[in-house]
This record gives sequence, C-alpha cells and structure tokens, in this order.
Amino acid sequence: MKGTFSDRLNKSMGDKKLKQVDLLRLAAEKNIKLGKSQVSQYVSGKAIPRKNIAEFLADVLEVDIDWLCKGEPEAYEATNINTQNSDSSSNKKGDMKMREFKKSTKLDNVLYDVRGPVVDEAARMEENGMHVLKLNIGNPAPFGFRTPDEVVYDMQRQLTDCEGYSDSRGLFAARKAIMQYAQIKNLPNLSINDIYTGNGVSELINMSMSALLDIGDEVLVPSPDYPLWTACVTLAGGTPVHYICDESAEWYPDMDDIRKKITSNTKAIVIINPNNPTGALYPKEVLQEIVNIAREHQLMIFSDEIYDRLVMDGEEHVSIASLAPDLFCVTFSGLSKSHMIAGYRIGWMIFSGNKNIAKDYIQGINMLSNMRLCSNVPAQSIVQTALGGYQSVNNYIVPGGRIYDQREFIYKALNDIPGISAVKPKAAFYIFPKIDVKKFNIVNDEKFALDLLKEKKILLIHGGGFNWKEPDHFRVVYLPRVEDLKLATDSLADFLQTYRQQ
Repeated sequence: MKGTFSDRLNKSMGDKKLKQVDLLRLAAEKNIKLGKSQVSQYVSGKAIPRKNIAEFLADVLEVDIDWLCKGEPEAYEATNINTQNSDSSSNKKGDMKMREFKKSTKLDNVLYDVRGPVVDEAARMEENGMHVLKLNIGNPAPFGFRTPDEVVYDMQRQLTDCEGYSDSRGLFAARKAIMQYAQIKNLPNLSINDIYTGNGVSELINMSMSALLDIGDEVLVPSPDYPLWTACVTLAGGTPVHYICDESAEWYPDMDDIRKKITSNTKAIVIINPNNPTGALYPKEVLQEIVNIAREHQLMIFSDEIYDRLVMDGEEHVSIASLAPDLFCVTFSGLSKSHMIAGYRIGWMIFSGNKNIAKDYIQGINMLSNMRLCSNVPAQSIVQTALGGYQSVNNYIVPGGRIYDQREFIYKALNDIPGISAVKPKAAFYIFPKIDVKKFNIVNDEKFALDLLKEKKILLIHGGGFNWKEPDHFRVVYLPRVEDLKLATDSLADFLQTYRQQ
C-alpha cells in the first residue's frame, strides 16, 4: 500500500479492528509511555512516532515495520530508508548523517486541540477561499462583542505612562482594584502582595505549575478540562490525573472519583468554575465537598474562575477560596471574557488562606514572576476602570441579552437533533453536547469533527480535545448570533442524517 504513515497505520488498525483507545491500553500493558494526543497525531498524520513507538505499533498491529514506516526514515532510523545517499542526510564532507532537531519529549503527552489539527485544516480551507463558521474558540471580538468604550478611552489616555516595566507583580492601582474585587468575593487573608497580574490567565497557570511540581508529583484535573491545565502540569514535570465530572449530575465533579484518585503523590486539585467546556456552575455545597477533601488530604486548591461574571439565571458564583481560610488557595481570573478584551491579555492570580504553608512555593512564584519582568503594562492600566463602575457584561446575561438568548437557542436546537443531547449551561458561553456513538458508529471524535468541517464548513472541537476519554462529545461556542447558530445547527442536523463512520 502506498501513501503516508498515517494511511498505513489507519489501514492496519482497521484490519485488526483496533481503536486508538486499544493502542493506549496495549501500550500501558507493555509499560510503554504513549499518550492519547500522540496517538491522535499519528492517526491524523500530524506527527510520526519515534523508533520505540514505531516498533511497538508494528508489533501490536502485526505488520512489518519497514512497510509501516516506509518513506518516513525519521520514524524508524534503523531502516535507513532513502537516507544513505540523500543530500538532506549527508554533508559535503562525507556521508555523515545531518543532525535533526526534534521537539522535546516533554511535548509527547501535550495536546491543545482548541488550536489543533482540525483547526489547521480549517485554516487551509480558508486559505483556499472557503468560509468557515468557527464555533471552536471563546474569542468574543469576531462575533461583534466590543470592548467597553470607557476601557478603550482610558487605555489611550494612559499609553504614554506605560512605556516602562512595572513591578513584576503588576501596577499598584491594578492590584489594588483586584484585591478589592477579591474582598467582595470573600477571599480570606489577602494583601496587595498576594496579587499577580499576567499576560492572560494562561501565563499564570503555566507559572503556577512550574513553581510547584517535580517529576512524579500528581495534580487532580477535571475531565473534561480546559486542556491548558493538563498541558501545563505535564510540561512542569508533573502527572495530570483526571477526575470525572458527571454529566448526569449537571456536570458536577464526582467526589467518589476524586477520592479514589488521590495518592501520596497528589499535591493539588484544580477546579474550573464556571466550567469550560461544559458551562457548569458549581453550587456552594459542591465546593464545600471539594474543600473537605482537600483539607483531609492536605491539598492545594487551584481555582480557574475566568468566567465568574458570566453567570445566568440569577445564580451566584461562589469562590471556593472563600470556604477554605485554613487551606492555601490560588484563584485565577481576568478581563478577557467578561469585558470582551481577549486580545489585551490581562489576567491575575490571587493567593489566599493559609500562606504560611506555602512560603517556599511563593518564593518560587516570585522568582518566575521576576524572570518575565512584568505583564503587559498598557493592559494593566485599565484593570481599575474595568472592575469599577458600570459592568456592561450584565446586559448580555439576562433575557434579551445576546449571551442569554444565544444560550437558550443553542440548547434547544442541539437537543432537537436526533442523536444529540446536552445539559443546559448556567455560565460562560460553551455547551458540551453528547452524541449517540452507536447511532452514528462514531469511534473517532476527531474524525467526526474533521468530516463535519470538510462537508459543512462548521468548525467544532471534539471532546477528546478536552481530555474526555470517550469519543461521544464535542464543544460548541455559542458566541455567534442566533442566525449563525441556526445555520450551524441546521447544517449539523443535515450532516447527521446520513453520517456513519466506517
């Protein structure tokens, strides 16, 4: 068979009736380190395995490795296919093979499919002149959400005062405003030195994991999750351990599953509240249970609360740190979503509770914070303006507001499609529908997303992109206007009338 490594791999898997999850199971049985994202990349043709993985694949698929890796010498260097006399693998002074530079093995188990292979295909289609309706990323600006005029005006007025570095934690005025906001949310034991600004929450998540983790340390991360959390734990040398959020219980964390997955290596638990990708909002009772578990096992709590001002139906957001004055908590938030300024890149993290047990960790954070000098100073300059005064986001999350009305539409429209069901989100602007895999014979959720993209030009992210292990979910961003969401759901319904995976 000709074609690519991916073509031969898919054929071999089909011949053996093996799914990606089967390869992961077999690798674990043989003590071979193989991650879900690696297999996904091999199957989709985005990456080629190293020698030991190629040998494992050939063995379990019962195929000849030279055939499997034909034309891909970097996958299996021992074959030396097409390298002996190649100018690209020899230098002018002899036949010495040229050194190749490969990505770090730390990236082997990292995925970020919110901007991954399916998104790459969408970009290629757009380059060829096709219009793609993007429901893949929570970026408000392309959908007509505008930054409040007062925020833009204040940044313009202060630009000339923002040419130098700030304190590594951030401007005093910005941190003071954040501290006052945190006090309103009842975060305990705060001072202005407990506030760190960042270039979005993403930078601070990375920093917080890098300062904490050594090889072998474990962090409990929700499944489904915002994949940056899993990636940052992995890159910091730790091991993400995914606890299940229960779809049948409003996507709340499964406490029994959390308890079952705590070991002597567990250092911390991550919660995302309101949740991305499910849109769940955790009530006080659920948060209290998590606090009780963290207290019992002496865990740090990391709480991602970037959507805390995008809460609907008259519900109230509760910060978990407010329930845990005796524990050490790190709370993350920012302006990207609530103030529709994702491109400004301004977020923050707050230390609260029992800081005495985290003195050394805080020293590590200070070191990393100093190394990057400071976050974006012009963006810091508008924090005080954004957090104080009139909050325009409140207009979006009530009946008649765009986010509320779009939530109502997408929830009903998705549940009206045969084979699709969804829990109604209470916050943020995401919904995480379930698809009947038996009805559509779906074994590969990334392939489902790719097939939908190619046929209907609708871009979604499959559930696997959020570290959900079954191929039965996908995420929809409902930021587009209702007419665009109707086009998307009509197209999805039409697509599913005949779709069956082979």
